[in-house]
Amino acid sequence: MNLHDLLQARQRDGNPVRVGLIGAGRFGTMFLAQARTIPGIHVAAIADIDVDRARQALKLVDWPQDAVTADLATALADGSTAVLPEAGPLFGSGVDVVVEATGNPIAATSHVLAAFDAGQHVIMVTVEADAVVGPALARRAADRGVVYSLAYGDQPALIMELVDWARTSGFHVVCAGKGTKYLEHYHGMNPDNVWEHWEFSKELTDSGQLNPYMHTAFRDGTKAAIEMAAVANAAQLVPSDDGLTFTPGDVEQIATVCRPREAGGVLAHEGSVDVMSSVTRNGDWIPHNTQEGVFVVVKATNDYVSGCFSEYAWHADPTRRYAALFRPYHYIGLELGISIANAALRGIATGAAKGFYGDVVATAKKDLVAGDVLDGEGGYTVWGKLISARASVERRALPIALAHHVELRHDVPKGSVVTWDDVELGEGLGQVLELRRETERLLGQP
Repeated sequence: MNLHDLLQARQRDGNPVRVGLIGAGRFGTMFLAQARTIPGIHVAAIADIDVDRARQALKLVDWPQDAVTADLATALADGSTAVLPEAGPLFGSGVDVVVEATGNPIAATSHVLAAFDAGQHVIMVTVEADAVVGPALARRAADRGVVYSLAYGDQPALIMELVDWARTSGFHVVCAGKGTKYLEHYHGMNPDNVWEHWEFSKELTDSGQLNPYMHTAFRDGTKAAIEMAAVANAAQLVPSDDGLTFTPGDVEQIATVCRPREAGGVLAHEGSVDVMSSVTRNGDWIPHNTQEGVFVVVKATNDYVSGCFSEYAWHADPTRRYAALFRPYHYIGLELGISIANAALRGIATGAAKGFYGDVVATAKKDLVAGDVLDGEGGYTVWGKLISARASVERRALPIALAHHVELRHDVPKGSVVTWDDVELGEGLGQVLELRRETERLLGQP
């Protein structure tokens, strides 16, 4: 609760935390919108292969144009911000914290390893990379003495804050989760029909400002699975092998829904993760729904605590043995300063994998045949299903993050999980495959 004071001290000392941002998309732009009002933080550089997009992002957030340069050394010396066409110059420079926000799991992994080699902390916005190799990256960060962290503002880090609250308060975490809009046919969604399932105006969807692949992943269950895999691995929670339930419910029903089946809920077991839907199975919006929010469900440690659940308006279940704590919103990149400050000033992460507990596996959206080329998250061929890491390894399931531009060797029926044996992997995956094998070797380790 003293991060602001610590940042002010860095500002007074003329030694701000120097940040390098890789990727000037939506998350990065939202961070930039706040960055100049945070004392003790200097955005030294923004790296994006589309330099014009990065410069446009700065204009969009009213960044002073006389404080923008093309030279990193100049920016580090005079407090300006360099716009770079590639991330290479950031590594080994005077940058303290690297924010990886490309959204590309393969590129992100390469950037993270380069930052570790340079002794720099990393805030991982590209949760797609964390879901596939995060446990190995976290282990390497620890070995190098640097911080590897989930990004505050994204839901996984906010969920981890609630998990930490629960455990520090002496509670057993029954479930950690979030809300989203979900209907059963969403798993078959693709970029051609995605806008039928969003509430955007036709003017906006026709404008080209929105990425149909990204928004397909948000709705078809893939993004939810990726985020909850990050939570499972950071909180040491075990997902169900049947996937997320997306059970409809409002904020007062969280503890009733997200409790074990034997207690009347939907969980296969305690100590798990799940996602609730903000609409009924008929598509009607639920009043006071969980959309955009995050939650943790805890269990009463004794009868006295159960009595407390009854006496206060804590959204307990009917038995008063389970209760939920809910945060209604996440502010995305606007909140990123919390992770940056924690990494640079305290040397701690706002969530990071502690082992391999959950995995997001490529699952056929339709009947696929040998010769088809998979197109990854938000595409036409596969969606990401969250299952336990143990089941993934036993089934030789292909992670969704590696289902890009790979050709099928065998037919895969709709709804079936794609395996490593079903695909012909492309080139350029050396680092990622090495880290993936490291991640799988962490299965079952504390």
